[in-house]
Amino acid sequence: MPASGDGEHTAKLEAARTLQTTLEKTQFHLVNYREKFDSQQNLSDNEIGELLQGRTGLTDPAIVGVHLASQVAFLRKLKMQYLEQKAKDQYIKTIVSDDAPNINAEDNERLAVANEQKKEGLRIAKAQLAEKDGDIRTLAPLVEQDYNKAKALTSEASDLARKILDARLQLTRLRQAHPHPRLTVASANAQLDAQVEEMQRLDDELQGLNTTVDEVKEKVKEGARDVERLRIERADAEKLVRAGEADVQDGRVRGLYDWFTALLALHRSLHLLESFDSVSENELHLSYSIIPTSGPNTKRRSIRIVLLFVPNTRQLADAHIEGLREDVGDIVGAHVQANDVPGLLAAILSRARAGF
Repeated sequence: MPASGDGEHTAKLEAARTLQTTLEKTQFHLVNYREKFDSQQNLSDNEIGELLQGRTGLTDPAIVGVHLASQVAFLRKLKMQYLEQKAKDQYIKTIVSDDAPNINAEDNERLAVANEQKKEGLRIAKAQLAEKDGDIRTLAPLVEQDYNKAKALTSEASDLARKILDARLQLTRLRQAHPHPRLTVASANAQLDAQVEEMQRLDDELQGLNTTVDEVKEKVKEGARDVERLRIERADAEKLVRAGEADVQDGRVRGLYDWFTALLALHRSLHLLESFDSVSENELHLSYSIIPTSGPNTKRRSIRIVLLFVPNTRQLADAHIEGLREDVGDIVGAHVQANDVPGLLAAILSRARAGF
């Protein structure tokens, strides 16, 4: 979560908590007072009197209004009696006093003007009081609605604060469970691109392997045909051997034949000779399957060697090499000049194993 976002959420959270604290500390509890008013609807006259004198709690406003009007009328009568009694007392004291002040018509007029001013101020105060009372009666429901909204918003802010704390704890646990470096959107896209490229490469390799499998199947079929052909040739050769045994009395022929066959199999396994074919009396084709022991590529590779001899002699005339990366004309020329067929084969196979 970004730092600016944390600061903004923290500021809003602190403001919500401050509002909640202010609402809890205020003495404006309209909802509680309503319950108290509802519980005081059925009271006796004595209880109402005690309520008006301040010795009990609140009651129904309608009952309070009726008894308040009667009390106000009684207080007005009491006030008039008090004023009359006070005026009589002052009048008597003024008459019997030796140094009575001289009261004339101007004093009475001045007192009348002052009395009218006080009455006017009293009327204005009463009008303002009535206006304030009307405003209170009009605004009280609105204030109660705002209070309920503020209370609901405070509860919602508390819930959001708790959810924010839970989310931060969960985020902390996730960060502890998955330390750096964590996967971001950019790294995820890069990893996806790499995986797509890897899948494409593997798909290409799969297609190549499928092609290789098809080729190997074809070679296996050809090998099966060759095996069948060789089996027939072997049967023919065995017939000739049995026919020769009848004519030749030397018992070493079979042993020499077995020794030559085993030696040929050993040579083919050691030098990875796949096939050899005598095309003519002076041309021999040899095919090897070599696995390089060094170099950048260690995959199996096929080497084909064509040996040409001088007709009716054992003299090597020329050699053609297929499957090597470099030109080995110097090696071929040196061994042809020396008529060294085994040395030529050893040199060519050695260069193929070295990865050239």
